[in-house]
Amino acid sequence: MKVVEDQVVEDDTCLQDDENVADIKKLKSVGICTVKGIQMTTRKALCNIKGLSEAKVEKIKEAAGKMLSVGFQTAFEYSAKRKHVFHITTGSQEFKLLGGGIESMAITEAFGFRTGKTQLSHTLCTAQLPGEDGYSGGKVIFIDTEHTRPDRLRDIADRFNVDHDAVLDNVLYARAYTEHQMELLDFVAAKFHEEGGVFKLLIIDSIMALFRVDFSGRGELAERQQKLAQMLSRLQKISEYNVAVFITNQMTADPGAGMFQADPKKPIGGHILAHASTTRISLRKGRGEMRIAKIFDPDMPENEATFAISGGGVTDAKE
Repeated sequence: MKVVEDQVVEDDTCLQDDENVADIKKLKSVGICTVKGIQMTTRKALCNIKGLSEAKVEKIKEAAGKMLSVGFQTAFEYSAKRKHVFHITTGSQEFKLLGGGIESMAITEAFGFRTGKTQLSHTLCTAQLPGEDGYSGGKVIFIDTEHTRPDRLRDIADRFNVDHDAVLDNVLYARAYTEHQMELLDFVAAKFHEEGGVFKLLIIDSIMALFRVDFSGRGELAERQQKLAQMLSRLQKISEYNVAVFITNQMTADPGAGMFQADPKKPIGGHILAHASTTRISLRKGRGEMRIAKIFDPDMPENEATFAISGGGVTDAKE
């Protein structure tokens, strides 16, 4: 049975005359496909949609409010909803021990400088394969801002003994340019709703690359952070479809670092990105192909794991 908050906006009889059918299409064009989607979008944002006046927005909000009560639920009820959460393997058994893998209904951020972030992203595309605890597998959406090579998935497919074409066919790939990435998120939200349960993972590699190009200097910092916050808010809403969201992040030199600090680099994006990410993974290089991952998760103590980069993607490190 479909939960009320996940019902499509057409299901509301208050929005069913000919005029409002067009308004529903306008909502869907920006990725608002459910009653809950309307509830999670501010009136100001709805008014910015071309063709929606303040009066129409009030009518839509009122109709959605009649279908969905805004209130509390018990911790037990929310815990029951969390039972549907799944974890996607990283390709390394020790890495997996940090938290079981990349968690759904959450944003996981990985940052580091030349430490295998994209390799990890490509290995996670094996999310389409069935896994442990009844995980059935599913399709992946990959938003690329750094011109990666999807053909790398062929080598990873060989490692897992699966067909090259099948692996590539189950990954929707898009190259993002400037603010085009926000438009892509509208498509992602609509796709996750239209094909509910089919897609399991959204990857953005990397989240900050285009922001560093589009906004320069301290004069545009406030605007950049506001745009970033809007994008992260959208990703949090997308994760509510019970999909895993994995983002990579770049590093920058820390001018405030002391001369005795071991690593004078820090992830960019500031506190806005740090607070929006459910789990943060700090990656650094070890000896040879070895990498060290340190996890920051509100539900677990800080811990480290080692893994390696191989021809087949992320794998266990060999001592």
